[in-house]
Amino acid sequence: MRIKYTLSVVFFVALVIIEKENNIISRVSDKLTLKQTPQTPLHHSGISQTLPKHNGSFPSFGKMDFMLMKRRLEKYSEHQEVTTKGRKHILLLATTRTGSSFVGEFFNQQGDNMFYLFEPLWHVEKMLTLDTGGTNATAAAKAYRDVLKQLFLCDFTLLESFIEPLPVNHITTALFRRESSSSLCEDSVCSPFIKGVFERYHCRTRRCGPLNLTMASESCLQKEHRAIKSVRVRQLETLRPLAEDPHLDVKFIQLVRDPRAVLASRMVAFAAKYKNWKDWAMGGDVPIDDDEVRKLKGNCDNIRMSAQVGLRQPPWLRRRYMLVRYEDIARFPMRKATEMYKFTGIPFTPQVKSWILKNIQASKETSGVYSTQKNSSEQVEKWRFSLPFKIAQVVQRACGPTLKLFGYKSVSSEEMLTDKSVSLIEDKVFNFL
Repeated sequence: MRIKYTLSVVFFVALVIIEKENNIISRVSDKLTLKQTPQTPLHHSGISQTLPKHNGSFPSFGKMDFMLMKRRLEKYSEHQEVTTKGRKHILLLATTRTGSSFVGEFFNQQGDNMFYLFEPLWHVEKMLTLDTGGTNATAAAKAYRDVLKQLFLCDFTLLESFIEPLPVNHITTALFRRESSSSLCEDSVCSPFIKGVFERYHCRTRRCGPLNLTMASESCLQKEHRAIKSVRVRQLETLRPLAEDPHLDVKFIQLVRDPRAVLASRMVAFAAKYKNWKDWAMGGDVPIDDDEVRKLKGNCDNIRMSAQVGLRQPPWLRRRYMLVRYEDIARFPMRKATEMYKFTGIPFTPQVKSWILKNIQASKETSGVYSTQKNSSEQVEKWRFSLPFKIAQVVQRACGPTLKLFGYKSVSSEEMLTDKSVSLIEDKVFNFL
C-alpha cells in the first residue's frame, strides 16, 4: 500500500512539473490592471488531460502504470531538450523610421518554419495611453515584457486584453497590421472572407475573414522559430527576464539609424506631429529648451544606453545581442542579412535571399512612405538634401554621444552636409559574438 501511495505522489509531482514546464498559458501579473478575457483555448495531448480521477484524487497505480508513466516522462524530457536547443526567439528592436519594417521582412520572408509578428505592442501602448492619459514608463515596460513573453510562447491571451474592441470568442478584426505577418495570412489561419462584411480586412495575397487567435496560437506552435518586430521598447535592460527565462532562447537585434535621418523621415511621415520641426525648418531659430527637443534627446539617450548595455555583453546578454546600423544594411543588404542569420543560428533560406534581391532596387513608384520596397542605396543619403543645416545642428547637439557611439560624423557646414563626396558614416565593427 505504501509503495502504491508513493508512486501516486511521484506521478502527481511529475504532472505538476510538466504543467509548469509547458507553461503555454501564463498567468497575468497581479500588478497589471487589465481587462480580462477567457484563456485562449489551446489543445494539447498532455498526460494530465487523460489522467483518470476517482473522488477528486489520483488512483493507485500498478507496475504497468508506472512503466507507462516512466516512458512518457522520458519522451517529454527528450522533447523539452530538443525544444530548448532548437527553437529560436528573435526580437528586432528599433524606433520609428529606422527601416525596421524592411529589416523585419528578412524574417517574415524566411519560410514555413518562422512565425513573425509585426508590432503587436502597438495595442499595448495604445491602451495604456488611453487608460492613463499618457504612458507610464515603468508600467509600459512591464506590460511590454509580459506580452512579449506570452507571444514567444504562442499565447495570445494577454495581448487580447489590450485589443479594442475586445475580441469575442478570441476572434478579432482589429489586430494591427495583420497583413504584415505572413504567418497570419496562411491557409491555417485565413478564415473565409465575406464580401461586404469584412471588406476592409485582408491580407497581402488574399482576402481573409476575422482572425481567430486560437488558430493563430496553434499555427505558432507548429513553427520552429518565432520573431517579433517592435519599435516600442525603450530600454533593453527591461527585457532581462526574457533573456534569463529557461523556456526561451531570445536573441536581441537592435537596429539603429543616424538620428538626423530619422528626424528627416519623421517630418515627412508624421507631418502633423512634427509640425514644430517643419516650422523651425522654414523659419527662425529652434528653441533649445522646447519639449520637442528634449524628447529628441531622450529618445537618443534611450537608444544609446540600450546599445551600451548590449555592447558591454553582460552575462545575461552574452551571445544574445547584435547591433546593426540601417546604413550598413542599405549598402550591403545581403552581407548584413547573412550576418544576422548567422547570429540567430537559423538557416538563411533562398526565399529570403530572393526577396532581398527583388526589394532593394524598387522604383520610386513602389517606394511609398510605409513601403518595405526601397532603393536602399538611395535611402542612405536622401536625408542630407531635405534636412536644413540648422536642424542638423540641433540634432547633433541633442544626440552627440549617440552619433559618436554609432559612428555617424557631425557636419560643420551646409556645404559639408550636402557634399556627397564626404561620407558621414564611419567604418565601424560592433562585436556581438
